[in-house]
Amino acid sequence: MASTADIKNGVVLSIDGQLWSVVEFQHVKPGKGGAFVRTKLKNVVTGKVVDRTYNAGAKIDIENVDRRDYSYLYNDGDSFVFMDLSDYDQINVPAATVGDAANFLLENQQVTIALNNGTPLYLDLPASVILEITYTEPGLQGDRSSAGTKPATLETGYEIQVPLFLETGTKVKVDTRTGDYLGREK
Repeated sequence: MASTADIKNGVVLSIDGQLWSVVEFQHVKPGKGGAFVRTKLKNVVTGKVVDRTYNAGAKIDIENVDRRDYSYLYNDGDSFVFMDLSDYDQINVPAATVGDAANFLLENQQVTIALNNGTPLYLDLPASVILEITYTEPGLQGDRSSAGTKPATLETGYEIQVPLFLETGTKVKVDTRTGDYLGREK
């Protein structure tokens, strides 16, 4: 059991059975009354951010979250299989934990997985990935009714909006946080 003196940015706390990461904290010692620690916490799984205040010296539960590099191997129906790059062990991560990251995963792609007591919590993808367009309609010159974009299906099966001049087989850079087209890859 730790106390509020152990709070630092990036530390993961266990509160009411959920894991919360400390985004920022401030130790406050007012002239009148007892000292306290004001924190901004982010839920590790959902991303929800809350403010929480603790009295100085209060007991808190600090959890150990291990972030390790893995390589994506394949999709096994309702789970995704990853290989640890340090010891070559394989783990299965449920599809619910992978979530929208599945739209940007290619075989042998490196990702960071956060684990708590051996349980995968979430995946950290690179900010952008390069994917190939597997299908898109030919763009017609002068067709500007859709602001100069058209739908395109990527090699992962994910569909994004791309400019009219792009064709099937073109490699594009895609933002993994928003799913937006960032540009052509040369």
